[in-house]
Amino acid sequence: MIRSRILTATAAIAATGLALAGCAAGEGGDDPIVVGSVNTISGAATFPEASEAAEAVFDAVNEAGGIDGRMVDYRALDDKGDPASATSAARELVGSDGAVAMVGSASLIECELNADYYAQEGILSVPGIGVDTGCFESDNISPANVGPFNDMTLTLLYGSEVLGFDEICVLLEIAGSTRPTYQAAIDRWTEITGQEPAYIDDTVPYGASDFTPYIVKARDAGCEAVAVNPVEPDAIAQVKAANAQGWDDVTWLYLTSVYSENFADAVDDAGAGIYVPAEFYPFTEESDINADWHELMSENEIPLTAFSQGGYLAATYFVEVLEGIEGDITRDSVAEALRGMEPIENPMVGDPYVFGEVPTSGWPIVLESGTNTWERAADDWLRIPE
Repeated sequence: MIRSRILTATAAIAATGLALAGCAAGEGGDDPIVVGSVNTISGAATFPEASEAAEAVFDAVNEAGGIDGRMVDYRALDDKGDPASATSAARELVGSDGAVAMVGSASLIECELNADYYAQEGILSVPGIGVDTGCFESDNISPANVGPFNDMTLTLLYGSEVLGFDEICVLLEIAGSTRPTYQAAIDRWTEITGQEPAYIDDTVPYGASDFTPYIVKARDAGCEAVAVNPVEPDAIAQVKAANAQGWDDVTWLYLTSVYSENFADAVDDAGAGIYVPAEFYPFTEESDINADWHELMSENEIPLTAFSQGGYLAATYFVEVLEGIEGDITRDSVAEALRGMEPIENPMVGDPYVFGEVPTSGWPIVLESGTNTWERAADDWLRIPE
């Protein structure tokens, strides 16, 4: 099991007495290894579970003796979805606290805002959930997840190639400068399939009080299926707006952001079905694949969501890389180890993790009307063709 392997390996390294010296910023000694993360924990769209899951992994490592006796000091700050808070949080963690790396972050905006600063400071980031464009375009940032842009391509591919829809519409909630990247994801689908969206509306706001106008326009455009990129509360409101309009034959093509038990509990009328390409192995399935993650999350009362899967995996990958460093654990040695790492295989994901490479696999799942339960819609990963 993954957790067992982490703890066993950590204890074994501690027992060997390897001299992994150096504090977080690179000095010698037995100081804790400072690891940071910037997260949107409060605001219109929040992702608290990723950093909570990463912290649980580091706590487990510390309980097993740390990294050759050195504890991991994990510091997660809230950017509130605010640009000024996101930049100041990064500077506090990197500049003042001397973090050796950023791990398990999940923010609506921070990658794009802080990418240049991370490059300037020579620090690398392994977000649990990469959200904005900068998470996937910076040489210093490499998330554990597929991300919303590849997720959009995947959900469109499933709609056209598996479900057979010709009239797929796209509704977009745009944060920051993500519009061109979403368009690139849609264009990638077009290049693969030859299909184009029947209708695109990129004016859908985060946290709207009423999504009815956007739903009505999509219905009137003759959409058979609608691909949307919302966070969970918005998705619930969108489905309920369609219910109120009597639009009961629409198929929803959502992203991993809505994959939660809370969403399933809140939606009784799912129209013709809600499909999602889960970025990690479906956690609503009984399987040994998620057993270690599930146990650790349950012990720490962390919600079972795709976000907590991402945070868990980011920290798990990072611990494995740390354990392979011979000599001082510093920002430079961590960066060198991440850039030169061997691929890490994990059954929770469809692609091995390698720093600098973006995963392209999702596992199709479906929520049917009246079930309040997610189910697998496929027996294997769906992958974006190269």
